[in-house]
Amino acid sequence: MAGKDARGTMLVMSAAASGDGEPVPRDPKEYKIATKLAHPKTSVRDEYGASAPPLYQTATFAQPSATENGPYDYTRSGNPTRTMLEEQMAVLENADRAFAFSSGMSALMCVTRLVNAGERIVTGDDIYGGTSRLLAQVVPKVGIEVVNVDMKDHEAVRAAIEGGNTTMVMMESPTNPRLQVIDIESIAKMAHDKGALVCVDNSIMCPTFQSPLALGADISMTSATKFIAGHSDVTGGLLACKGEELGNRIYFHQNAEGLHLGPFDCWLALRGLKTMQLRMERQQQNAMKLAQWLESHPRVQKVNYPGLKANVGHDLHFKQASGAGSIFSFTTGDVEFSKIVVEETKLHKITVSFGGTTSLISLPCFMSHASIPSEVRAARGLPDDLVRISCGIEDADDLLADLQYAFAVAEKRLG
Repeated sequence: MAGKDARGTMLVMSAAASGDGEPVPRDPKEYKIATKLAHPKTSVRDEYGASAPPLYQTATFAQPSATENGPYDYTRSGNPTRTMLEEQMAVLENADRAFAFSSGMSALMCVTRLVNAGERIVTGDDIYGGTSRLLAQVVPKVGIEVVNVDMKDHEAVRAAIEGGNTTMVMMESPTNPRLQVIDIESIAKMAHDKGALVCVDNSIMCPTFQSPLALGADISMTSATKFIAGHSDVTGGLLACKGEELGNRIYFHQNAEGLHLGPFDCWLALRGLKTMQLRMERQQQNAMKLAQWLESHPRVQKVNYPGLKANVGHDLHFKQASGAGSIFSFTTGDVEFSKIVVEETKLHKITVSFGGTTSLISLPCFMSHASIPSEVRAARGLPDDLVRISCGIEDADDLLADLQYAFAVAEKRLG
């Protein structure tokens, strides 16, 4: 059905009608994610109706009286700009509550605060280097046991969960940097059978392509540094969760430890969210073109990208996600060859992180995962010659030509 609003604009109506038979607008809950990104719902009231979210760049707020508190008092405890971001993330994640943190690592640190001394965290053996460092070197200091396991091996996962006082399972899918696909739903059920919480790092997929809470996770973590803000100018982390009780526990630690994301960074993330789906779709297209070329190159031993049909985990991935994303990695069997490829690209910036509008390239073992001891990396099957690429929004042909040039240089130098 169609109708016109007060300005004469054509509106698509839902099939539902009001009691008197008049058509009613489409329920916002039925909006697809692109529309939710462009038209965020918020409880924050702006008397001027600004098109862009208001920025409340302040540390304190005046109170109604000496004995009464208003809705906001101190930005560590809450800020209207942060509220707008947190409320939008809750909608996008189909969560009860969401929280914005000063970094992805501070968000994950908050997750570990839900675990007590004498309890166990079970996690993967192919995880982000910062997460690995946190779980290996920081969390055990407070008496928490951490067990790393191959998350693709369900029997090993089950044994790790049931073999101790497990109260938290933390996983990634796809993993960083080998893009392994983990069965979120199956592992979440194992964890819940034990009474443990489940946290999924969804930074590579974001709510655009994957919904961990719908797959059984209790907490979905997304790095706002990546696709959320999208322009490599924000450091932030986001947690979305099920249940008010769990939300209250997360908020307590966010506030008590001052882990919050500042107002200006929240404002930048809100701005970035509006174009997130457009960016991610373009970046995904670019990644597929490069991954397909690499897959057929004789100097490439393996390409890790769930979008490739030959990739182990492809079918599982598309049972729990709607897209393959824009991150992939590959091996050449020669560290020096990989190093030349990384250094000779002109459009791919050598840097840690991913998800920005420009393409990024790195050797993870020497950058994002360098904090993992070399012997541990080797035991986990993480090779030094692994190259990781995060595709940006450039023209795909230009990116492919750039990669072809870098390979040509490496082949000429090394034969």
